[in-house]
Amino acid sequence: MTTDHSPWHVVARALADAGCDAVFGLPSDEPGLMDAAGSYADLRVVAVRDQRVAACAAIGHAAVSGRPAVLAVNSGPSFANALTGMLEASSLGAPVLVVTTRVPVAGIGRGGFQYTDQAAMAGPLVKWSFLVEREGQLLWALRRAVHLAVNGSPGIVLVEIADEVLRLPSVAPQPRRRAAVQRILAGADPQEVRRAAGLLTAARLPVVVAGGGCRPSGAGPAVRRLAELLGSPVFTTAAGRGTVDEEHPLACGLVGLYTTPPADGLLADADVVVAVGSRLEETARMGWDSLGEAVLVHIDIDPAVFLTALEPEVALLGDARVVVEQLAAVLEERPVAATERGRARLARVRAVREDMHARYCAAADGAGDALSVSAALRAVQDVFSRDATLVQENGLHDMWGYHFPVVSVSGAAHVITPGEQTMVGFGLPAAVGAALAAPDRNTVLVCGDGALEMSLAALPTAVEQGLGITVLVLDNGGYGWPRFVRAGEGAPDGLTRFTAPGHVQAAVAAAGGLTARCTTAAELVPALARARAANREGRTAVITVPVRDTDVPVGVRGLFGDGAEAKEAA
Repeated sequence: MTTDHSPWHVVARALADAGCDAVFGLPSDEPGLMDAAGSYADLRVVAVRDQRVAACAAIGHAAVSGRPAVLAVNSGPSFANALTGMLEASSLGAPVLVVTTRVPVAGIGRGGFQYTDQAAMAGPLVKWSFLVEREGQLLWALRRAVHLAVNGSPGIVLVEIADEVLRLPSVAPQPRRRAAVQRILAGADPQEVRRAAGLLTAARLPVVVAGGGCRPSGAGPAVRRLAELLGSPVFTTAAGRGTVDEEHPLACGLVGLYTTPPADGLLADADVVVAVGSRLEETARMGWDSLGEAVLVHIDIDPAVFLTALEPEVALLGDARVVVEQLAAVLEERPVAATERGRARLARVRAVREDMHARYCAAADGAGDALSVSAALRAVQDVFSRDATLVQENGLHDMWGYHFPVVSVSGAAHVITPGEQTMVGFGLPAAVGAALAAPDRNTVLVCGDGALEMSLAALPTAVEQGLGITVLVLDNGGYGWPRFVRAGEGAPDGLTRFTAPGHVQAAVAAAGGLTARCTTAAELVPALARARAANREGRTAVITVPVRDTDVPVGVRGLFGDGAEAKEAA
């Protein structure tokens, strides 16, 4: 540990003490936070080639490590380039601390080089921002920022440090080593918990929905127990996936856009819904027309979540795990699952799950040389296991991966998805951050060809860090979602199709990675085995599977029809 008391070293020490363990960024002209962080064994420094990559890698790392990640940028274009990733961090509720500089005060308003109003630019995205203008504010601001990043609804925070503070020859360090900032756990009003339990006990068909807030809380076992006591189906949002093992007898996949029929019938019939750690954003509500008529029991750590999408009958404010445990403790007095009504629910859920497996797993594992998206995804899971870290984009074809049981993840898996903003190019840099946080775990990214080309700036970082990542590229020769929408409207789609050859294969090969293009199952399975072997050597593998425009995920077809087939028939 260094005894250097220069400003950046004191910043680095304070961040490490607060519980941060990784700093992502692009080196600045002068030595800065990344250089200082390299002096501390408990801080990992990850240099990238693009600030947007750094922001997404920070998201992936925080999601897997469970610890706040640091994004180091500078005023001006560096900060602005990271904004797209910061937008996604805000959407996901990722605990990311942005540390940036501010130009000398003499240049503000007078054409100062690379001055920009960073607080105004990031204002709608951050939970809190603060400008450190005096030495005495520095340590307080950093610890408060970490506290706010991890507590309440986790999110992104911004600390700007004035140039005048950074020019000081030294600043006072913390008088003693402090403990890491911890999540504050709180339970809900016991009376309201009992009222919620009464609604669930009397319900005809209660449904449990686990959102992204369940993961940092560690609410998985409690959510599973709640569903078991009720004998009710349990669904997740995309961000909540992995809260419960999807092979649990009550697990029925995802809600909204990603619901797999016939599980949609369970959602349609639900009269009481328990939503845990979810804002119930638009994609979670898509196609669930009866949700507004159901009685809603809403559990969240952030009071601002309540009444955002729907008004709850009971709002239970507190940590997801703690509140669900409270609710389960009351229900244990009279477990509904043991009643005739509960047994009937269990039988219905079992029948739905059997139907889902029969429809989708058989199709995915089908014989012959035809390689559908479903078959490709099942092959990936067979080779890399249900415990792998799964990173997804949100393109047209890779949305198949959100559909259980086409892909089924365990309760030990890390699943990383973009949030409601669904930025294109999120996947590869997020996979870099995830793989850094859990290098002993298989990391698989599923994305489209357009998304991968947009995120290739992350490839050198994966190589430099020796990360073994496998990328399954579902290649439709362009941008699938715009093409799908245009097809449904009978509009020209020429702009959605790539005409110049891509450079992904050459870039991966030049970086020492493995590439393969597979059109049949007989080609794909051994290619995936080679990819896994390459990953163990710290090499990236990119496996490309050409896909048809008509291979549209079931959730998209259910909500939007099948525009691609309509165009082909025209």
